[in-house]
Amino acid sequence: MVPGVTSDPLAWLDDHAAARVTAGLRRRLRPRTTDAPTLDLASNDYLGLTRHPEVRAGAIEAIHRWGAGSTGSRLVTGTTADHELLETELAEFTGFPAALVFSSGYTANLGAVTALAGRGSLIVSDAGCHASLVDACRLSRARVAIAPHRDTAAVARLLADRTEERALVLTDSVFSADGDLAPLAELHRVTRDHSALLLVDEAHGLGVRGRGGRGLCEEAGLAGRPDVIVTVTLSKALAAQGGAVLGSERVRAHLIDTARTMIFDTGLAPAAVGAARAALRILRRDPGLGPRVLDRAADIARIAGVPAPDSAVVPVVLGDPQLAHDAARGCREHGVEVGCFRPPSVPEGTSRLRLTARADLTPADLDTLAQVLIPVLAHARNIAAVPV
Repeated sequence: MVPGVTSDPLAWLDDHAAARVTAGLRRRLRPRTTDAPTLDLASNDYLGLTRHPEVRAGAIEAIHRWGAGSTGSRLVTGTTADHELLETELAEFTGFPAALVFSSGYTANLGAVTALAGRGSLIVSDAGCHASLVDACRLSRARVAIAPHRDTAAVARLLADRTEERALVLTDSVFSADGDLAPLAELHRVTRDHSALLLVDEAHGLGVRGRGGRGLCEEAGLAGRPDVIVTVTLSKALAAQGGAVLGSERVRAHLIDTARTMIFDTGLAPAAVGAARAALRILRRDPGLGPRVLDRAADIARIAGVPAPDSAVVPVVLGDPQLAHDAARGCREHGVEVGCFRPPSVPEGTSRLRLTARADLTPADLDTLAQVLIPVLAHARNIAAVPV
């Protein structure tokens, strides 16, 4: 036995768990039940399509046709005709020449970034980027520079000072914790001026922003630009699961050859493909779904006493992690489910409730929210105002 080393190699887990409890950062899984009488304002089901009959029918039909699993990686047996149809439909809808479907939005980001950047290249990433992009940077082996949040001047300086031939700029279109928007048009001007690629994660923009829900890139006039790559999830507005990378045919071919999360991961299950295709058809048919989400987000913000957001995400910052946890629990005990974001999901001192709007919220839902949220927030804000 090495001196000073315990015989239990997992003893350090107990110390870390105790520290998280003290800091108010312990997390627990809470399984949902089908009969829970809860108003859901925590999920990312922005268009309210997860239980839509057409979406469920699309999943069931795909299972009947292909079976439960995709049976292998995309390059072996995991690509069905429906996968390629979904790729064509996503590309046409968003205005890009091509798409490639991955098993999740997380793996789409990992695959795209690591395939487009590597040793001898520079990645400039917004400080507020999603964890999947952060992890992609770490795996890329590129030199990584973090730009302050939404600071295009800083991005320009970092690109101008680089010695690397290739550069890739990363940003969310809609940032998941704050709900604010990236300055995409200005970012694209900067990347174009410095011969860099721009990769935009549209996870929270697709279905909500842009013409008919085509995303913030479409809204900014960047759809289909050869130096713009977009990643999306199928698990939010499209109510299924999976992810995709949108870009040029050259980019798609390169990812098929080099993106490890596409080459070595099992392909997306047929049911998710069928559900996403059905949700996309509904979105095409009803282009007013996105604007309705933004209207409901403004209603939620008014009830919460915070500014109206530019997305489906309504953050209510309370500061202390335990305070945010207790407020979320208070809402849940009265039948309203809200998100609770604490470090490391958000910076220290900015723990918050995260409420998300859905297109199908009713006036009665908003009344219920007001009855629950207003007193919960009043109590939390009163505690936060008490000097320690």
